[in-house]
Amino acid sequence: MTNQAESTNSVPVLKAEAAGGMMPLTPGQLVWRRFRKHRMALVGAVGIIAIVVFIIIGSIVVPEAAANAGDLHNRMIAPTAAHIFGTDSTGRDVLNRIIYGGQISLMIGILAVLLEVSIGTVIGGTAAFYGGWVDAVLMRFTEAMLSIPSLFLLIVLAKVLGHDIPTLKILGRTFSGSVGIVIIVIGLTSWMYLARIVRSTMLSLREMDYISASKSLGASNIRIFFTHLVPNTLGIIVVSSTLGLAGAILTEAYVSFLGLGVQAPTATWGNMMQQAQSFISQNAWWMWVFPSMFIVLVILSVNLMGDGLRDAFDPHSTRHL
Repeated sequence: MTNQAESTNSVPVLKAEAAGGMMPLTPGQLVWRRFRKHRMALVGAVGIIAIVVFIIIGSIVVPEAAANAGDLHNRMIAPTAAHIFGTDSTGRDVLNRIIYGGQISLMIGILAVLLEVSIGTVIGGTAAFYGGWVDAVLMRFTEAMLSIPSLFLLIVLAKVLGHDIPTLKILGRTFSGSVGIVIIVIGLTSWMYLARIVRSTMLSLREMDYISASKSLGASNIRIFFTHLVPNTLGIIVVSSTLGLAGAILTEAYVSFLGLGVQAPTATWGNMMQQAQSFISQNAWWMWVFPSMFIVLVILSVNLMGDGLRDAFDPHSTRHL
């Protein structure tokens, strides 16, 4: 009798919720709800959007030729109304160089992360899905790659190959050949941690009932992998991508600061700081302060946003509900 009473009492409640328009939130709505209640993550997202808008609008207003044009009569000028961020040792406007340098720094970070995510997802997912000797071989390969010092490899390859690759012109932009070397090396040496995370997640997912049901219905391995497994690891991949973007931009900055990364005529925030180091003793503070400020702002914004995305994609998180 008690069970019948409970069951009859529960029906009106469900009907009332439906009548009142209370619908369950979709996973995407839950992620957005958690993310928008994470104040620091919103600050990071606003910071990234502001920097991207600044670079896009700046590149529309300022042609690339103006960013690369030197004027020896106006070299080493401190910030003024005419040159808001001052000029460098050859009279180039630092603000214009930051706009075009930001394009290259962000492009390197985004393309390197896309390469990292592609390789890490495929290797980690394949190892988890097939298991056995496939898993053993791929994981031993991953561990071997982890033993290679990526920064050292990047420095060596940039030194050996960077000067031999001709300058490229794409869509009217001039790119140093070393840009491609930096992107490929960062992408090929940073996928291992993501591969291990994806593998551990997919090992648990492949035992789920819906995967067994898909197999019994004749779904191919490729369909199961890309339709069921990859979408359910999307949260991990997105979070790893945001943090990987910060790491890629910072790695490019160190190598370019050492003079072994992206070479002239292409500007990046890192090689702008490298060019400024000879003039620190001359109190030309604007030549290194502004590029380093943009690097710090981007890294901080990406990390704050990544922290918020990590909490937002966590299905067990109730912190911001």
